[in-house]
Amino acid sequence: MAQISQLGRLRSATFHTLACRLQTVRGSRSTSRQLPVLRRIVRPVPDGAASISSKCRFQCKAAASSPSTAADSQGYMASLPELIPLKILFGNPEKTSPNVSPDGKSLAYLAPSEDKDVLNVFVRSVDSDDARMVTKDELRGIRQFSWTEDSQYIMYLQDVGGDENFHLYLQPLDGKPAKDLTAFDGVRAQNLVTDKHFPGEVLVGLNKRNPQVFDMYRIKLETGELTLDTENPGDVLGWLTDAKFQIRGAISMNPSDGATTFRTREGVDSEWKELMTWPQEENGGPVAFTKDGKSVYVQSSLGYDTTRLLQVDAVTAEEQKVIAYSDKTDIGRVMMNDDTREVEAVSFNYLRREWKILDPALAEDFKQLEKVQDAEFSVVSETNDQRTWIVTFSRDNGPSASYIYNRDTKKAEFLFVTQPALSKYQLSNMRGEVIKARDGLELPAYLSLPVGAEPEQLPLILNVHGGPWARDAWGYRPDTQWFTNRGYAVLQVNYRGSTGFGKSFLHAGDAEWGVGAMQNDLTDSVEWAVQQGIADPKRVAIFGGSYGGYACLAGLCFTPDLYACGVDIVGPSHVSTLFQSIPSYWAPMKKQLVHRVGDVENDQELNERISPYYHADKIKVPLLIGQGANDPRVKQAEADQIYNAMKAKGLSAEYYLYKDEGHGFARPPNKFDFYSRVEQFLSKHLGGRAEPLMKVEGSSVVVMHES
Repeated sequence: MAQISQLGRLRSATFHTLACRLQTVRGSRSTSRQLPVLRRIVRPVPDGAASISSKCRFQCKAAASSPSTAADSQGYMASLPELIPLKILFGNPEKTSPNVSPDGKSLAYLAPSEDKDVLNVFVRSVDSDDARMVTKDELRGIRQFSWTEDSQYIMYLQDVGGDENFHLYLQPLDGKPAKDLTAFDGVRAQNLVTDKHFPGEVLVGLNKRNPQVFDMYRIKLETGELTLDTENPGDVLGWLTDAKFQIRGAISMNPSDGATTFRTREGVDSEWKELMTWPQEENGGPVAFTKDGKSVYVQSSLGYDTTRLLQVDAVTAEEQKVIAYSDKTDIGRVMMNDDTREVEAVSFNYLRREWKILDPALAEDFKQLEKVQDAEFSVVSETNDQRTWIVTFSRDNGPSASYIYNRDTKKAEFLFVTQPALSKYQLSNMRGEVIKARDGLELPAYLSLPVGAEPEQLPLILNVHGGPWARDAWGYRPDTQWFTNRGYAVLQVNYRGSTGFGKSFLHAGDAEWGVGAMQNDLTDSVEWAVQQGIADPKRVAIFGGSYGGYACLAGLCFTPDLYACGVDIVGPSHVSTLFQSIPSYWAPMKKQLVHRVGDVENDQELNERISPYYHADKIKVPLLIGQGANDPRVKQAEADQIYNAMKAKGLSAEYYLYKDEGHGFARPPNKFDFYSRVEQFLSKHLGGRAEPLMKVEGSSVVVMHES
């Protein structure tokens, strides 16, 4: 079964991956399925690794910019393809997130309701198009759902206004009202785990007893009875079940030094014992127990730069087998057999994802799927007998397409395309590049150009990913297509501190926020694009959300002559107040945050050095700010502070607050409103194309700046 998916949020969020890397499930298929909330959409499987070059793959001319050169280059705007409406780029998909029922009889997917254009779960028979909407959300839309293992219900997670206090709902297939299985105010549900061999129950983590930690509860689906299964001692971030659907593994973080420890127990009545520890500078964690429970699959960087997938003894931690590794990247997704609990395939991703197939039975399936479309594919759902897969194909220049694949006949039957309206438009390609930073560190990056434009003196948008402990990857991105369709080149850089490229690359970003090497990597990447002749140095914008928003503010403050304008979405401006206001359930991770960022709460000089709030007077160029009023991670105060600091210095900024949004914008009316304003802003300051400013009904926007 596919892990619960999430749509419509930022690609990543401040500090999010610290918790995510401790989740037990790494791919769509696993043994005990832990269905984590707040994971980014998993990018599909590639058809091979891209070649790597530190030079631009386009025929670039390294020429200095001049006003005349920039003016001449604007001629390409007239020859760009048809303008793609914002409502197509950022509107709800027609259908998405297909998920086959465990018994193989039904298919569930997300689609907008006809009356309110709000994403809901639809269910149809696999062999006929008798779709019906079974959920009844009327506001934010459902973005995370899954089948129960008996195929009788849909489970979904929903919060209120983006507050991220998710509740777990059980939805009957006949459309009757859903039942809130975790109906506790101010309590968040996460770490949802199911097992096909135990279809009548689920495990879920709740911070009901203590807001800072999540105990695991067992819920009987037929009655809704909820009982405490395993109490959190105070430092556990994730749990691992065995073949008997018993919690036998715990992933903890030491609050004093940030080390991650994996504990195991022989049975539910046995004492916990420490099996493996990864110091703060290492990467690692468990994946699954073997079927007999005597061994554990773990990912570990101990002794190496990148993580390796190992099989170790569940009592002694003795290494029994090295299953897969790459010297260039960490372990990516792990496909496992639900019955044998054996690893079938492992992915790696530098610029493009590639697979190491360990089970010969998968080799023919992968070979056949490569023939279906010239695109990367991903197994997103499967039946309990493992003979039917739902496979999604993704390209960089078009919407994803989903198929139902029969492993016995080796035939793939088309289901749907997420956004068929995009098929009439020309979309740009995303190309992998490797950029050398000033200290020689190689930065994996992606460059996209307007369709038909020569890579010469183009306005450039540096689109900075959030996290920062996350990464950019190849594939379709609505924001990338939006920018290139409007006439901008787009550069997305995996700066040091990004995940997936080994521990040296990750920790090269420690204590390098703001005025350090993380921001220098972004500066160096812009200068690379200028030196290659791709970018007009006078027309460069920095755009980003969460940490990317912070990088935008830092870029405008600390390199004020580099950018022509900036867009900050839910970005922190004052690092100390950010730390002081993080959600209570991040407390076990606090030491690791301090190590990676710095002790800004106790070192005021450091805080002032890296917080844009203290340097607002250095901003020389236009800034646009977008913020969700209910953001639990980067609270509204962060946007207020930088705006007020600029105002106090006589500087102006555009500031838009959305009253019913959180860490990013989920509701289409708010997305349309915000992106339309951003489009006008970029057109004014970079010279790209734009639709007329949209007047959007139903948006909760509050214009905070003075007209």
